[in-house]
Amino acid sequence: MAIKLLQERRGNLLEVNIHGMTAEEAKRGLEQLLNRADAKITEIRVIHGYNSGQALRDMVRLRLKHPRIAAKLVCLNPGETRILLKERK
Repeated sequence: MAIKLLQERRGNLLEVNIHGMTAEEAKRGLEQLLNRADAKITEIRVIHGYNSGQALRDMVRLRLKHPRIAAKLVCLNPGETRILLKERK
């Protein structure tokens, strides 16, 4: 069963909101998204929040691994992480 992420596309940027998910649900959903993301997508902005614990933030910043991830950027907004993607070959 596919995990439904709240997402919005703006050009080559995809914004994904994982509020309310468990870390494992969010990890599976983000991995599925990375597997099927259009080659034109160069960045994913993950909104994970920060007020009610750090499980989602830590999963995105520390545990999420995928061959398409080029870099993860910590933002001034502590509730968000930017994921820069490699070109799809």
